Amino acid sequence: MNNRITYGLSLRRTSSVWSLATAFPFLALWGCNSHDMSSMQPTVGAAELNINYPAAYVVNAEGNSLSVIDLSSQQVKETISFGEASGGHGSMNTVDMVMWPHHIYLSPDGSRLGVGVPGMDLSAGHAGGTSGMKGRVLVVDPKTGATSINQQTPVMNHNAVFSPDGSEIWTSQMDEAGKVLVYNASTMALKNTIIVGMEPAEVTMSANGQYAFVANGMSNTVSVIRVSDKAVVKTIPVGDDPVGAWPGADGRMYVDNEKGQSISVIDVNTLAVVETVKLGFTPGYAAYHPTRNELWVSQAGTGTKVAIFERMNGAWMKMGEVQTGLDAHAVTFTKDAATAYVTNQGAATVSVVDVAKRTKTKDIAVGNKPNGIVLKY
Repeated sequence: MNNRITYGLSLRRTSSVWSLATAFPFLALWGCNSHDMSSMQPTVGAAELNINYPAAYVVNAEGNSLSVIDLSSQQVKETISFGEASGGHGSMNTVDMVMWPHHIYLSPDGSRLGVGVPGMDLSAGHAGGTSGMKGRVLVVDPKTGATSINQQTPVMNHNAVFSPDGSEIWTSQMDEAGKVLVYNASTMALKNTIIVGMEPAEVTMSANGQYAFVANGMSNTVSVIRVSDKAVVKTIPVGDDPVGAWPGADGRMYVDNEKGQSISVIDVNTLAVVETVKLGFTPGYAAYHPTRNELWVSQAGTGTKVAIFERMNGAWMKMGEVQTGLDAHAVTFTKDAATAYVTNQGAATVSVVDVAKRTKTKDIAVGNKPNGIVLKY
């Protein structure tokens, strides 16, 4: 492992017009009992980006960066670097460096990006964190690319999602003694610690904003937390090794069970599993299409496709597929629901898919091991 310490934000244009690396003189802090810089700011007067167009933000885990795709041209216009690339390192816990970012969320008002940084490569699966491993939560300005918050968490995490009103950031602690931490989104003061199942991964919010759903990978359950008072109101058994409960506009949560190779469908009103969809492959993500009543499920690992399910005789049935790229993962739809973007971890690309035709129209090269993606207009 390289012991060189670099604090800062690196922004570089893909057009090679200019390159900027801003270093922070915090090395003296290493000797103090503090590795938590909860509001790391870029150097005053440093040049900033001006991302004033509709964009997709793609988290490149091994590339240790965000690729910014212009949705109009479908080209990468900017790369926001978090420092030295993650490739080859198993983890990074001893210094305040960002490595292996994973998932990304947009705040409700569109002014902030939340990035979860587990500190290790999760591309081969979501278990196996070592004892004492820590995580990080980043808050990034989507217009300038500046990192305003770099908060260390006691245990490795999976994502960083904003509460429905944008005042809080929720993140899991991927330990056998599973917890969810709730931070003040402005100050990063810890507000709540919520006990959930073993090795919780993704924390997601229901479409109605009432509940947070936590996928407990080692417990094979989903914890349901009422957002208003932070109470665990129910623990729901699902399939083997759930990773995330993904919200649909139909009032359901779609839970991808990696080892179970299935999708558990939870009704948000009854908080019960109402259907189990057998896949026959390892899911990377499940996305409900809001106008076509379709369920899109990416094929992780050695897979190169997204399977498309339709409602037939009261059940989800596979009715098509789209070839995307190796180790397909996150799936998201544009606001007009006409285009899908799919991250391909193994191919280092984002596939652009015509939803109506179920045809890939383009592959966009991004950084290594892209996973999370979010769209901003």
